[in-house]
Amino acid sequence: MFDFAMNQEEGKVFLMVRKYLFIVFIILFLSGCDLIDRSYASIDADTLTLEQTDEMLKFEAIAKHDTFPLIRYNHSMIRDMEHRNQIFKEYLYDGNNWAKNKTFRTLHREELIYLRPGEKLVIPDTFISDQRAYSIFPAFYWEARHIPKIIIVSNAFQAYAAYEYGKLVRFAATNTGKETTQTYPGRYSLVWKEREHRSSLDSSWVMPYNFNFHANAGNAFHQFAMPGRPVSHSCCRQFMEDARWLFYWGEGYKRDSTRKIIPLSGTPVIIIDYFDFSRKRGGPWLELKSNKDTILELPKDPMSVEWALIPLCQIPENSRWNLPGGLKRYVHAEDTLRARGVIRPHVVLIQTKNYNVERRKKMVREEKKRKMKDMEEFKEVQ
Repeated sequence: MFDFAMNQEEGKVFLMVRKYLFIVFIILFLSGCDLIDRSYASIDADTLTLEQTDEMLKFEAIAKHDTFPLIRYNHSMIRDMEHRNQIFKEYLYDGNNWAKNKTFRTLHREELIYLRPGEKLVIPDTFISDQRAYSIFPAFYWEARHIPKIIIVSNAFQAYAAYEYGKLVRFAATNTGKETTQTYPGRYSLVWKEREHRSSLDSSWVMPYNFNFHANAGNAFHQFAMPGRPVSHSCCRQFMEDARWLFYWGEGYKRDSTRKIIPLSGTPVIIIDYFDFSRKRGGPWLELKSNKDTILELPKDPMSVEWALIPLCQIPENSRWNLPGGLKRYVHAEDTLRARGVIRPHVVLIQTKNYNVERRKKMVREEKKRKMKDMEEFKEVQ
């Protein structure tokens, strides 16, 4: 009885070893054929006879591109203003510590000037200038291997990734929309860009390297203050160097033969999640233990992701014509987003205002008051 049980166990081990040797052989064979890189943009999915083969190709692609070492993170907290000033001085860019400065800002999603006592610190044991080493996105996006360029944004982790034919080419921090003016999940695309854009809502808002990704709602990637949390009016703020890079890397809309703009024809932008606004400070990026701790799961079919639902109140009144998908989607968007838990029940959304118009109206009112006052003073003199 004992010998029989041992033979059964040995048989199972033998079959398992043979199975894994076969898998290793397939991986080595495919590696030798140089199928992993842009070339697998030419692989026809119909020729893959086994689902496991596709998974092996995906695994091999990720392993090939994930070349950065394990980097562990140490955690602490800013104790007081003296400690804050020490941290500020240590990581302030001085011409020689670019990797240290950029890594610190990226990991905290924050400019150094916003550091305050009580904030969490996450310090890596290794500083690398290539910020992809700290990415929470996969080094290779298998399902985007046929797409020339694509941008993936995580509201939850306040970061984005740029891919070329599936290969991660940029990892960067972002500060997206605050709770009452969120940057809603869904599919967008880059539309138009301007080197230095003044907001059509408020001309006092100057946004360098502005790249719009929803013409009606005004969503855009651009440089602006980065305090380390979602704070914008639905835009994706960036550090200056990241905004500059994206400005020249991304591609805007295309036109058809009649010169008409083709919807969603620019570089695809996919926002995959939403921020947990129940958190009063910080975010999950400050809780990571290493650069391999969390790798986000990306859409299996990115080009089939639903067009972003944006509440009508977040669309300026003068931009509500020719809305992508029709006006009805925007009228009902808020109810749908609440049902999905994206907008919390007690939250009242802010109606988007054109501050330039409001400012002009105020000036007119003040001018009227001044004239009336002058007239009254003139009558008194008479």
